Amino acid sequence: MSLLQRLLRDAATLGVLLSAADGARLCALLDELQRWNRAFNLTGIKNREEMLTHHLLDSLAIHADLVGERIADVGTGAGFPGLPLALVQPARRFTLIDSNGKKIRFVAHAARTLGLANVEALHARAEELVPDPPFDTVMARACAPLPELLSKVAGLTGPATRVLAMKGKRPDRELEALPLAWRVMAVRSLSVPGLSESRCLVTLAPAVAAADGRA
Repeated sequence: MSLLQRLLRDAATLGVLLSAADGARLCALLDELQRWNRAFNLTGIKNREEMLTHHLLDSLAIHADLVGERIADVGTGAGFPGLPLALVQPARRFTLIDSNGKKIRFVAHAARTLGLANVEALHARAEELVPDPPFDTVMARACAPLPELLSKVAGLTGPATRVLAMKGKRPDRELEALPLAWRVMAVRSLSVPGLSESRCLVTLAPAVAAADGRA
């Protein structure tokens, strides 16, 4: 089975029905990632099969959890989960944020290569940003412990913002240490085809919004 065929099959198990053309674009993303990785070491994962599971499919696993039109990907690294999600959800606008210049240059290059007009690559520290209006969804993959992450993204959020934290094992100690300004809306396991490691998604919302039912 080719990489493209496996991508189409496994994405479908996640509820993402990719066209052959979009599947080919995601495979092209891996081509570019491998090419840049040789010069800039953007990711420790070198093997294409592992890139498929650990980057593409892992990213697509949260496609149904996004809310609103404006999405921020904090600490995006080489563009995950933001780039794959932007490809499968073209009606939403994605801002991919990282303080590492070489990684953001790759993200901008990849967005151009894939024709993703709904992606902005932003070289910045998330904690220094205060967008107006705030983002509808802020997502982060293995970025920082939850209390630290929430402090870092506070300026990006408003009363109705969802924060999606992609984690490995369920982070019970981090959940116990959450600041009072935040509430857990859900914690669910992520089942990523071909990935044996534990994955979970923590969905958080501002406590006021959670209490009055608006979140």
